[in-house]
Amino acid sequence: MAKSSNVQHLALQQQVYEYLEHIEVERNLSSLTLRDYSLYLDRFVQWAKRKDIKNMQAVDLQTIKKYRLYLSRYTTEQGESLSVRTQSYYIIALRSFLKWLIKMDVKVIPPEKIDLPKVEQAEVTFVKPEQMERLMAQPDISTDHGLRDRAILEVLFSTGLRVSELVSLDREQVDTQRKEFGVLGKGRKVRVVFLSDRAAHWLEQYLALRTDDWSPVFIRHSRGIDVTEDGENMRLSARSVQRSVEKYRKMAHIPVKITPHSIRHSFATDLLRNGAGLRDVQEMLGHKNISTTQIYTHVTRPELKKVHEKFHSQS
Repeated sequence: MAKSSNVQHLALQQQVYEYLEHIEVERNLSSLTLRDYSLYLDRFVQWAKRKDIKNMQAVDLQTIKKYRLYLSRYTTEQGESLSVRTQSYYIIALRSFLKWLIKMDVKVIPPEKIDLPKVEQAEVTFVKPEQMERLMAQPDISTDHGLRDRAILEVLFSTGLRVSELVSLDREQVDTQRKEFGVLGKGRKVRVVFLSDRAAHWLEQYLALRTDDWSPVFIRHSRGIDVTEDGENMRLSARSVQRSVEKYRKMAHIPVKITPHSIRHSFATDLLRNGAGLRDVQEMLGHKNISTTQIYTHVTRPELKKVHEKFHSQS
């Protein structure tokens, strides 16, 4: 790590390298987050080079405005543009970089002066209980991959895991007897999740048919065997889970689009409808801020209406 007195003398690319090293060592971020920050800041570096910007001290609010315009107009080779949400990720990374530079005594513009793009709140898609039952019933449990997929659907709905967390599970961490286990989620935050009796049953059924001793809980059952000692190359991918959920959605004739994240939404919705508190749901979902969990409060509206009807003066 460069000393604070030296960072200001580095070229922009090297300043970014020093920052990325810092967040890797000091903040203990996940490899996925590190990859994203590297991507976001590298794009800024490449743009800055074309503008002959040598380091971050040369960047002012007018420069940021031009960069924001560049992101807004950017298109891929396939003609796709960056969504407003994605653009905000680029700016968040840039503000974090500036904040670190200030800590290193480098004179740069204050990050709080850079506004984030206004992003519309994403609509929460969740699956109704009867739709969830139909979805669960679709995998052919007489086959290895069908039994695996039934276990996946049950575990997703029982735990509210993110799909990345699901496919990262190793056998040694999952306890189907106690029906609870720890998960390392976003921001390297550890939380405990719980298996329902049904989820534990189907997971045990799937693991019982496995004759291997590989680490991953969920493996692929197609495209042949590509084995490392711990079976890491056989680990199921998040994309495969997403494709499976979509396949079973179509088989169940469910009209709304369903993703693994929709099942996570459904998990939260189910808890709230049955009386769980928002703070409890926040803990089980692994949300850092309660404001993130509050997107699920739509499910309490019918209950609020009943309270209003009961206690509000009718005169």
